[in-house]
Amino acid sequence: MTQPDARISFDSPIGAITIEAMNDNITSLTIGESRPTLGSSKILGEAKRQMSAYFAGKLTEFDLPVQLEGTNFQKAVWKQIAKVGFGKTTSYAQIAEKLGKPLASRAVGGAVGANPVPLIVGCHRVLGASGKITGYSGGKGLPTKRLLLELESIDYKQ
Repeated sequence: MTQPDARISFDSPIGAITIEAMNDNITSLTIGESRPTLGSSKILGEAKRQMSAYFAGKLTEFDLPVQLEGTNFQKAVWKQIAKVGFGKTTSYAQIAEKLGKPLASRAVGGAVGANPVPLIVGCHRVLGASGKITGYSGGKGLPTKRLLLELESIDYKQ
């Protein structure tokens, strides 16, 4: 894994957010963990500004450069998730279908859980096939996912 050359942490409605960057590309976003600042990067200031606007209900799409490390399958899953807009949802099965691997829902779930930049690549928008809220690796898990879905006025099943 590439070491970041810049890092910023700040408080948000879902807890501390830490964002790391390398060469002005965001490489990771962690919810619920505050880490010491490292270096400086214009993109991190912009990321913090966009996050604040998102939580204030004034931004529905992030415009931030990312550099994601993962397998080709993971990257394909993250690309599909990134296409799901604010206030919309998809399911693990739908992503598997779009990738031409209709039996790969569990593998999709693994890739969703490995998403290095939640919020930017909105994995909170991925629900179970019945619309039921499922796991979330960021912050406090399902309570964090519920807050994000409610912020976007997304209906879901418990």
